[in-house]
Amino acid sequence: MYWLSHHPPEELDRTWRLGGLHVCARCLGVYPVLLLGLVIQFALGAPLQLRLDGMMGVVLTMPALFDWAYGRWRPHAGSNLWRTSTGVLLGVALARSLYVHLQRPFPPVLLAQLSLVGVVVVGVLLLGFFSPKARG
Repeated sequence: MYWLSHHPPEELDRTWRLGGLHVCARCLGVYPVLLLGLVIQFALGAPLQLRLDGMMGVVLTMPALFDWAYGRWRPHAGSNLWRTSTGVLLGVALARSLYVHLQRPFPPVLLAQLSLVGVVVVGVLLLGFFSPKARG
């Protein structure tokens, strides 16, 4: 079932095998934590502004983002435990920014996360485009 793992067959080492299914290791950390985080915040009526929102949103996003970037150059490096762990951190960061966004669209923490992701993704794509290996 491809919808549980967006990785092609040559990248199945980046997935957990659960029964007969392959599930993306990072996504397995991100989505359950994101959903649980949203449910908890709505249930508790969490405040829409916390002193550490910006720092937490960016710092907790960075491990997954930089691991993804490194994985573009060395796809079989790293471990699924690391990918799932960085996914959990990303899930926490996204749960917070999405919680606020759903009530006050485009909060600064979400814009900071989007900017960080944009800079890294564009950088990785440009490096790939201009690398001798990519042209070879």
